[in-house]
Amino acid sequence: MSPFKPLVFSGVQPTGNLHLGNYLGAIRKFVALQESHDCIYCVVDLHSLTATLVHDDLADQTRQITAAFLAAGINPKAHIVFNQSRVPLHAELAWIFNCVARIGWMNRMTQFKDKAGKDRENASLGLLAYPSLMAADILLYRATHVPVGDDQKQHLELTRDIAAKFNNDFSKRIRDLGLGVEMEMGEETVDGFFPLTEPLIEGPATRVMSLRDGTKKMSKSDPSDLSRINLTDDADAISKKIRKAKTDPEPLPGEVEGLALRPEAENLVGIYAALAETSRESVLSEFAGAQFSTFKPALADLAVEKLGPVASEMRRIMADRRYVDTVLKDGGERAGAIAETTMKSVRRIIGLIGD
Repeated sequence: MSPFKPLVFSGVQPTGNLHLGNYLGAIRKFVALQESHDCIYCVVDLHSLTATLVHDDLADQTRQITAAFLAAGINPKAHIVFNQSRVPLHAELAWIFNCVARIGWMNRMTQFKDKAGKDRENASLGLLAYPSLMAADILLYRATHVPVGDDQKQHLELTRDIAAKFNNDFSKRIRDLGLGVEMEMGEETVDGFFPLTEPLIEGPATRVMSLRDGTKKMSKSDPSDLSRINLTDDADAISKKIRKAKTDPEPLPGEVEGLALRPEAENLVGIYAALAETSRESVLSEFAGAQFSTFKPALADLAVEKLGPVASEMRRIMADRRYVDTVLKDGGERAGAIAETTMKSVRRIIGLIGD
């Protein structure tokens, strides 16, 4: 059991339209976690600069993510909702973690390899180092848990590596200042300041794939809008995209094992299971032997039922810019107070002269 007070942190980048994968893989889980944890949810606008420095509508996209949080049911009074750049201490701690992390750790990050492609020498330093900023986002609040998709597990492991190295390197200083707690680190017990944050990965569709290619993740950046269901899509658009989703000619199997080597079928079954909050086994039990001409309309009806109210509420909230900005300002002030407490201790541990 962690000696740290349980706290959930997670963030979403304000780049492109939010889609079904963001909702099922992240936002809906954020809402559920409110019932059991104190939560901090962040629109990570600084992260959005790593791939594209110049954005025409970064502010509006930040507000759109915030509206999605609120429309889905996140309570900004009981918990904290803010945008990352309102708390400059994220960047300060990230610099310190840049000095803790090793270049070899960063070079092993598969997402950097994927996003940089063959032209790695032309990729921004921010793209290489952004897992260090992600670690700072989490550990600035000494968060104990992060809801993540499969594709972010490696970055969370890096966060744990950074926390462990910081705790080990400064264990004596942390103990002398009385700022840490006893932690088991392998076979040793050290006085640690940062928790070794745990992932929260659950649900039948932690990784939602493209509707046009079941081997690729659903993405905001895919040039085909038919590849994804946007949270702002109306009922007609949702139905059309599911109707046109790529499938194979075989009927649905009765067992999960029958989805092997059928990525598009597996994806649609997983989406149905996640929306219905049931298992793939239950879905296949209901639709065993059915053709996609039967399954797709049922999936479309379910998607419209679950996503329609969220889309409608998002549009209502986005029309009230003043309210959205007030939520972000209030959340930023509350997050900043927690962050400053952490950074005062970090500065003392390292030996930086401050307040």
